[in-house]
Amino acid sequence: MMTGFRLNLSPLKEPLGFVKLVEWLTAIFAFGSCGGFSGRNVLSVFCGDGRNETLNADFHYPFRLSQVFLIIGNQSLCDHSVTTTYMVGDSASSAEFFVGIAIVCFLYSMVALLVYLGYMHVYKDSDFGPIFDFVLTAILVFLWLVCSSAWAKGLQNVKDATDTEGLSATVALCKGSNITCEVTEFANMRTLNISVVFGYLNMFVWAGNAWFVYKETRWHSQKFSSPSGHGRQQVPAPI
Repeated sequence: MMTGFRLNLSPLKEPLGFVKLVEWLTAIFAFGSCGGFSGRNVLSVFCGDGRNETLNADFHYPFRLSQVFLIIGNQSLCDHSVTTTYMVGDSASSAEFFVGIAIVCFLYSMVALLVYLGYMHVYKDSDFGPIFDFVLTAILVFLWLVCSSAWAKGLQNVKDATDTEGLSATVALCKGSNITCEVTEFANMRTLNISVVFGYLNMFVWAGNAWFVYKETRWHSQKFSSPSGHGRQQVPAPI
């Protein structure tokens, strides 16, 4: 059996290779739209005497909000001394899990495309290649479901912690009777919303690809092959 590299672009014209290329692209959009995010919400503090002051709530990936300063050192707001205050919340585990799965899928898609385009003759001649490909694809479908759901919940926690209610609950001064706080400028979280969409899209794409990979395994070929050793039953000739 020849195991050398043989460049053949024809798998890209078939579902097995074309869907793998789509997976590679959607993985890029998934971790790119989440991993590179940074934003700022502006909290306006309206004092009782008509003055207003502002606080900047800066947050970014991986969204460890509990380590982000909202107020640094002792500051004076509305003639009140305010101590160091951190934001509340931590969505780092779900965000890093999501980005990690996306990077793993990105790398695996590149390796799989290399095999499809250069070593397809080896891939089809062995049982290990298609079975390994199918099992890993099925695992990644499940992981996409888990990490996308976790990140969707984590993103909602980020939104809750950085809106008017979340930031007002963090700053003790905002709980005063004659002082009101309101977020007047919101960060654009469109890319984060898109990352969740691409997470679930990846799940469906990988699920569809699992079927085409399954067709390359011996399990599929054995299912549809006719049993050997069972010929047509002969009818005895009449006497």
